[in-house]
Amino acid sequence: MHDETPSNGLDVIFSAEQIATRIGELAAEIHARDIKQLLVVAVLKGSFVFAADLIRAMHHAGMAPEVDFLTLSSYRKSKVSSGKVEILRDLDLGVDNRNVILVDDVLDSGRTLAFAKDLISARGAKSILTCVLLDKKLPRAVDVQADFCAFECPDEFVVGYGMDVAHRYRELPFVGRVVSGV
Repeated sequence: MHDETPSNGLDVIFSAEQIATRIGELAAEIHARDIKQLLVVAVLKGSFVFAADLIRAMHHAGMAPEVDFLTLSSYRKSKVSSGKVEILRDLDLGVDNRNVILVDDVLDSGRTLAFAKDLISARGAKSILTCVLLDKKLPRAVDVQADFCAFECPDEFVVGYGMDVAHRYRELPFVGRVVSGV
């Protein structure tokens, strides 16, 4: 069984245990806000594992959010953002007069999260909060901050726990960095 043993040129930054503990804490923080009519919008693809674990933790905290998905991309197969955010798959549910939490994997340039917030706002959401797995504390291309954050992350390209490089490494139960091989 493969778990957290670094192999194939990977170093672990945040272990599966650290992530699980922090997600439970995030769910409790969100629950404490007592948000009614909550819609969780997972920004795909990178956040799919984080969003799944977070909504399960929200359930355990006594919450029952609705869930939808928005696929955005500014990377495609590159390690560097193109600077242009594209909608690859839109929401199925309406957000008008809803309280929305956008869940994303990494906050770095801020473009993707700002784009998603603006899109949801323009569609009439009552409130929009943001929750990210990783926040890279670096100068943003746009002014946006996460309302909830699991971890501050070094300014490195990370993979695992749903995040990839050229569609690889999403299956890893931890967040790591590629030190060789890609």
